[in-house]
Parts: sequence; structure tokens; C-alpha cells
Amino acid sequence: MEDSSIIKIGHNIKYDNAILMKYGVGVIGCDDTMLMSFISDAGINRHGMDDLAKIHLNKETIKYKEVVGSGKSQITFDKVDLKNALKYAAEDADITYKLYLFFKKRINHEKNNYIYSNIEKPLIDCIQTMELNGIKVDKEYLKKLSTDFSKRILKLESKIYKDTGTEFNIASPKQLSDVLFDKLKLKPPKKTRTGEKSTGIDVLEDLAYGGNKVAETIIEWRQLSKLKNTYTEALQTHIIKSTGRIHTSYAMASTSTGRLASSDPNLQNIPIRTKEGRSIRKAFIPDKGQTIFAADYSQIELRVLAHMADVSQLKDAFNNNEDIHQLTASEIFNVKHKDVSKDLRRKAKAVNFGIIYGISAFGLAKQLSISNYEASDFIKEYFKKFSGIKEYMENTKEFCRKNGYVETLCGRKCFFPRIKDKNFALRSFQERAAINAPIQGTAADIIKLAMIKINDKIKATNECKMLLQVHDELIFEIKNDKLKKYRKIIVAEMENALKPKFDLSVPLSVDSNNANNWSDAH
Repeated sequence: MEDSSIIKIGHNIKYDNAILMKYGVGVIGCDDTMLMSFISDAGINRHGMDDLAKIHLNKETIKYKEVVGSGKSQITFDKVDLKNALKYAAEDADITYKLYLFFKKRINHEKNNYIYSNIEKPLIDCIQTMELNGIKVDKEYLKKLSTDFSKRILKLESKIYKDTGTEFNIASPKQLSDVLFDKLKLKPPKKTRTGEKSTGIDVLEDLAYGGNKVAETIIEWRQLSKLKNTYTEALQTHIIKSTGRIHTSYAMASTSTGRLASSDPNLQNIPIRTKEGRSIRKAFIPDKGQTIFAADYSQIELRVLAHMADVSQLKDAFNNNEDIHQLTASEIFNVKHKDVSKDLRRKAKAVNFGIIYGISAFGLAKQLSISNYEASDFIKEYFKKFSGIKEYMENTKEFCRKNGYVETLCGRKCFFPRIKDKNFALRSFQERAAINAPIQGTAADIIKLAMIKINDKIKATNECKMLLQVHDELIFEIKNDKLKKYRKIIVAEMENALKPKFDLSVPLSVDSNNANNWSDAH
């Protein structure tokens, strides 16, 4: 297992390696058929072994539930009859090897080798180490925060009951709908597929935007309830007693753009913009004598867009270290740099980031609380001033319609098989996703390359540990007296992640900070 000259082939081998690590076996020299499938067919199909066996080998496999059962009658694998265990395990090995031969040929033929050999495969070791490290959590602080949230939720419930004149289950869409639209006679903005009057967040936001105070309070109640149930309560159950740490799991093959996804628990979706979300991040702390260090790429997707769309104004601004949102505000609102107000900069920022995700005039209008007409004008003016972006978008859509995929700067293929679908809504969604994928996918490739390089520099030491990856941010735990040394290494590797193989026409910039908790380090 530790001999690099002998190839070990697995499907989601990160899982198997983690088990072996518990027994002191460090697996070296691996190939992973799940990742081979992922870089070959991201966006086309799922990458589980059963699915791939059916798609590529035309074989129905023995399902795990057929061996261990399900529900109350489910047993653990060590209780499975040996003959049944043999058939299941041997088939797994056989299918994995056949998939390996199939994908190895494909990867070489389709020239996907760089992404697999230089990004996905070396990342396995890095992710395993991060998952093993985990991050320390202050359980008592979470309990206190949960109690505080509970009190605030009860106050909000009382206010809702008082303002509506009735007590009901606020969490029930049916009961909430009855109160809002039948009792209070509010006009329902839209209905669900089943014909029910929707009480989704977009509906409540529309009502709140129209001045309805009850809708405002319900939104606050929902947000606080979600934070309590999803984080302050649930996170406590994920703390491993022996380590006092949470060990999230990273899915390496779940997004079409190559981004990592965190689960059990998901630590990538803790809100950062709200005071309550930031208070949850305060629960994540370092060991004694250490500090939490956060390094975050600054406006990475806008920088990638400036390069890929070859927009000279944006490239010049990034190369001269100018405020990109101030520049955009100056251009689309026709005011001098020095006269850009905070409000104009805020609007420009929403346009900058919205354009990357294919925002509509309606979406921008809602975000900025302006009319559709004004929002439409902002977007038109943006494309007029930055014509290269519109051209990039049209060219990207056309390339995807012709080839069925788009590519990142590093050559990762992201497939969009429904981009020519007859259904307008689905087709439009695929077009927006195709425009965004090379940008988001390149950003994902960049941070993965940085993680691999940093891991190579720190894995032989206990002075610095990589703990988490959250979109464009990496979280470390560093010994206090070694902070200066590793700050320099981490920032340098992140800013030069693409070199020497690739280069951007704009510099990558990293914001970094350290503190005694994750929130304050951000």
C-alpha cells in the first residue's frame, strides 16, 4: 500500500484511505475511477459506481442494501454472511478495475490528463489530511448561542401571533398561507406547482418589500430558526468526543464546475453577511498556543472574468490595484472616480457579481430595491462600457451549443447537455450556467492547485495545519510563533497557484488575517 510503484485503484479511494490511515497505513500511488469519471463527464451523469457500471459496462450491480438490508432490519457489514460479502466485495473490485481501463483510455484520448494528474489526483491526499485534522469547536459557546436564539425565536413568534391575531404553526406552509392570504387578505404573488399559494422566501421578500411588517418578522423568524436547527444545535452533535473537533467530509465529484462540497456537517454555507452567521463562526477556535489563520482570494471570479473576456479596463484596474467596484460605478453611472458615493459603489458591486451569474434585470431590481427599468438600464450600460464581457458571453454560449461543454483556463470540461432544450426556462438556465462555469471552474482549479502546493510544504510538520476550504477561502491552524513563516508561504502559494503552467493577465490577490476564532480571522 505504501509502495508508490504499485498502483492502487479505488472508487472514491479517499474513503478507503481514511480507514487505512486509522491503522497507520498511508496509501501512496492511487488512481480513482470516481474522479476519472468526474473529469470526463461533469454535468452529464452522476459518478457512483452503480451508475457508472450501468452506463459504461451495461451491468446491474449488487446494491449495498441488498447485502445489509434497510430500515430496522439493516445489519452492519461485519454481520453479513461471508459468501454474500465475498460476492459484493469481489464485484466492487472487478467493476472498479473495468472502469479504470475504460476511463484511462478515454482520458488519454480526450486529453484530460492535466486536470486528473495535476489537480484531482494529488488533491486526494490534501483533502484526506484536512478531514483528519478537523477543526476545534467551543461546545459551551454553541449551547449559549442556541439558548439566545431560542429566546429571540419565542419573541418573534409572539410578535407574529399578535400582528396576525391568531396562533398557528409558522413552520407549516399550509397554515402560514391560510393566515397570510385568507385571514389577512394579502395578495399572493404566485402559486406552487400544486396550485397552493406559495409562502417561499421570494414571496415573503416581495411582501416585505411592499411594506408588510408581518412578512418581515416571518423572514427573521425563519432565518433564526434555520441557524439554530442547522448550526447551533446540529454542530454540537458532530463534535467528536475524543478530539473536541468537527471533521467535515468533502465531496470531490459533486459539482459540474469542480468546486468542492462539504457535508456531515456542511461548513461552507454558514452565512457570513449577517451578525448571527458571524456569531456561529466564533465557535470555531484553535488549540492552545495556536491561532486561526484565514486566507481569502480577493474578487477572484472578477479577475478571471477580466482575463477570459479580455476586458482592458478591468485588467488595467486590477493591475493598478484600483477599486474595481468604484471603477464600474464611475463607468456605468458616468461620474468621476472621486465622486462615486457608497450607494453607487454598492450598486456597481451588485452588477459586477450579478453579471458573472447571469443576473436578470428583475433579479438586480429586487436585489437593489429599484425598478426593473432602472436595473435594465444599469445592465445595458455595463455591457456598453465593458463590451468584451457581452462578446465573451455570446461566444461562450455559442461554443457550448456547438460542443456541449465549456472549458476552464486549465482545461476542465463542464458539460451542459440541455443547452439546446426546447423548454425556454431550462435552456436559459443552462446558458447562464455555461457562461459562469469557465469563471467559477477556473477559480475552483486555482484554489485546488494552491491547496496541493501548500499541502506539500506543510505536511511534514505539525506547526501548520490546513483545516477547511470554503469556496475562495482556506482556513489554517498555526502555532503562534510560526505565524509569520507560514503566512508568507500560504499567501505566496495562493497568489502563484497557476504558475508555471498557466498565467493570468491580472494578478491574484489574497486577503489574510489571524485571530482566536474563525469569525474574527475573516
